[in-house]
Amino acid sequence: MKAVVFEGNGKIGLKERPKPVLKEEQDVLVRVTCASICTSDLHIKHGAVPRAVPGTILGHEFVGVVEETGPGVRKFKPGQRVAVNVETFCGECFFCRRGYVNNCSFPQGGWALGCRIDGGQAEYVRVPFGDNGLTAIPDSVSDESALFAGDLLSTGYWAASIGEIHPADTVAVIGAGPTGLCSMMCARLYGPANIIAVDVDDFRLKLALEQGLADAAVNPLREDPAEAAAALTRGRGADTVIEAAGGENTFEMSWQMARPNGVVCVVAMYEKPQILPLPDMYGKNLIFKTGGVDGNRCQEIMDLIAGGRLDARCLITHRTDLDHIMEAYELFEDKRENVIKYAVRIG
Repeated sequence: MKAVVFEGNGKIGLKERPKPVLKEEQDVLVRVTCASICTSDLHIKHGAVPRAVPGTILGHEFVGVVEETGPGVRKFKPGQRVAVNVETFCGECFFCRRGYVNNCSFPQGGWALGCRIDGGQAEYVRVPFGDNGLTAIPDSVSDESALFAGDLLSTGYWAASIGEIHPADTVAVIGAGPTGLCSMMCARLYGPANIIAVDVDDFRLKLALEQGLADAAVNPLREDPAEAAAALTRGRGADTVIEAAGGENTFEMSWQMARPNGVVCVVAMYEKPQILPLPDMYGKNLIFKTGGVDGNRCQEIMDLIAGGRLDARCLITHRTDLDHIMEAYELFEDKRENVIKYAVRIG
C-alpha cells in the first residue's frame, strides 16, 4: 500500500509499505478514506518531536471504514465508518481512569499514531485499543465533517474545557491557525461575550471573523494585543487566554493579555524552551495550564457535529489525493495560497 513515511533527518516520502495486520485482541484495522496534514507532522519531519521513530508512517488526523476487528473489540464491526482518535489509550491505568488519556501508561499510549507507531496517511492503519480510539460517524455526517473530530476539534474542546470560561467572559486565542480556530469554535460553546483572535495573517483573521468564530481580530504587527484586550474589557484583560500559536514571542504575549487571576492555557507545541519571568508577572496571580490534549470526549464532539453545533469544514481550504500528498506537504509547509487544512482523499 502507499503511505507517507518519516525517514528521519528532515525527510519524508510517499513509499510502498505492507498492509498492516492485527497484532492484539483489541486492535482494529481501518481502511482510510480521508486524512489531513497537521503542523505536528512538520514538527516530526524537522526533529522537534524526539519521541518520533524514523520509519513510521505519518498521520493522526483521519477517518475511514472498519476493515477487520480483533476478538476483544466489542463496539465496532466491519463496514462501520469511524473517526480515529489522535491518542491510543488503554482505559485502565491510573491516568486513563482520571481522563488523562494523553498520559496513558501503556507503552504505546498517548500520542503514538503517526509518531511512534504507523499512522493514517496511508491506505490502511492498525488502531490499538479500537473500542477506546474510534468514534462511529453517523450517516448524516460526511467524512470531511468528521475529519477533525479526533485531533483538532479534540484539542480545541479540551483547551476550552480547561480554560474555566464562563458566560460573558472575554477569551483571547493567540493563533488563528487550525488549532486556534477550533479553540475559538469550542470556546463559543461556553457563551463568552467576546472572543479575540490574534494572528499576523490577515487572511486567517478575516476567516475567523467571517465564520463567526471571533468577535474581534488583532494583528500584533499593527497593534499591541495586551492593549487591545484591555480596551475591550475596561482595562482588565482577557479572562482566559488560549495560546495556540507557538511563535517566537507568543508565550509572553499570552500572559500579558490575561487579566489578574486569569487563566492561560498553553496548547501550542514549541520548538524552543520558553521563559517564565515570575518577577515581571508578580501579583497577576495567573493560573497556567499546559500540555497535550486529552482526547477523551470524541463522542461528545461527534454529537455536536451531528447536531450542527460544531462545523470545522471551513478549515478545509485545499483538497488532493494520496498520490499528490507530497506536493500538498510542500504547499502546506510553505503556507502558500492561504492554506489552512488539506483534505486528502484515500482509496
